[in-house]
Amino acid sequence: MALNEPLNRKLRMALIGGGAGSFIGRVHSIAACLDNRAELVAGALSSNPERSKASAPDYGIDESRAYGSYEALLDGESKLPEDQRIDFVSIATPNHTHFEIARAAVEAGFNVMCDKPMTFDLGQAESLMETVENSDVVFAVTHNYTGYPLVRQAREMIASGELGEINAIRTQYIQGWLRTQLEAEDQKQAAWRTDPTKSGAAGAFGDIATHAYNLGRYMTSELPESVSCHLKTFVEGRKLDDYGTAVIRYQNGALGTVTASQISHGRENDLEIEIDGTKGSLRWRQENPNEMIYRQNGKAHQIYTRDPNAAYMNDSGANACRLPSGHPEAFFEAFSNVYASAFDAMAARSAGQKIDNSNTVYPNICDGVEGMYFIQQCVASSRADAAWLPLKHAVARC
Repeated sequence: MALNEPLNRKLRMALIGGGAGSFIGRVHSIAACLDNRAELVAGALSSNPERSKASAPDYGIDESRAYGSYEALLDGESKLPEDQRIDFVSIATPNHTHFEIARAAVEAGFNVMCDKPMTFDLGQAESLMETVENSDVVFAVTHNYTGYPLVRQAREMIASGELGEINAIRTQYIQGWLRTQLEAEDQKQAAWRTDPTKSGAAGAFGDIATHAYNLGRYMTSELPESVSCHLKTFVEGRKLDDYGTAVIRYQNGALGTVTASQISHGRENDLEIEIDGTKGSLRWRQENPNEMIYRQNGKAHQIYTRDPNAAYMNDSGANACRLPSGHPEAFFEAFSNVYASAFDAMAARSAGQKIDNSNTVYPNICDGVEGMYFIQQCVASSRADAAWLPLKHAVARC
């Protein structure tokens, strides 16, 4: 098969953000290029023009396409001949900058890969959705955990009825890196994530609980009804939550829980999900991503391992694998799977096909809006002593 049919070439990528001290910018660049379907050719790597251009050699970006701002990048790339300009931008900047960058990129006609949470607040998310709906661009949100092979395996198993009716969805995302007030030490990642002017109304819940909530929605497709949430800030002097738990009522009668912590000693990046159905249950952990446990009463527990050639793997799971069994695949590969699904849509757009931005394998603009609504309602619920608040609004739009 030719590369990115019908383009028959690599997609050209621009990275916005990702300069010195960035974690996620480097991840985006690796994930996008992992399958040799894209190449990084341009960047605006920092909000500081000098730092932006100084970081370009770290990514192999030519000086002529190392821009001092995202505005300069979009303007400069738009003026290039069609066979030279970028195909998409990847946004790897703090939350409060996502909206302006993404809107400008969409209006310029470029496809967008946007880090989560998609925007600073719900109002921006809904405005951005209108902009995307009035365009023909591909818009993806990098909820990267949806790209793991066994997550996609579980999604197809649930859709085909193997678990029966879903009764419960339990997710937790537990970290410990913010146990002390790192933001007071000017640690870059901690500083903006705990700053309400940059991160938004939520701390840990905006940063990682959105992943946990999205994972349950992605795997089960169950529609939320309402939420009750309690957020807590344990580290003295911190301005945003570092721990919280939400209870979710789903429209089919199921119950869900989302717990997020960034202050649990010794915990690294422990995202876990358990799903109970009337016919069976399953459990998956991001720190052991190549195994999934499936259970039924009275039967031996089954351990699904990531194996693209095994008879028990469905198409969704097998197609997300790159390596034979026993060769671990993890974070970069899962992130790349989100990119790969979006690349398929970008290639289809280039062939003149209409893109459905609400029914995709990759997380899309609707997921981004729903994530912002989840954050808004959780914060509002917590401020109202864990009052039950509706959670249907964003889902109804897609």
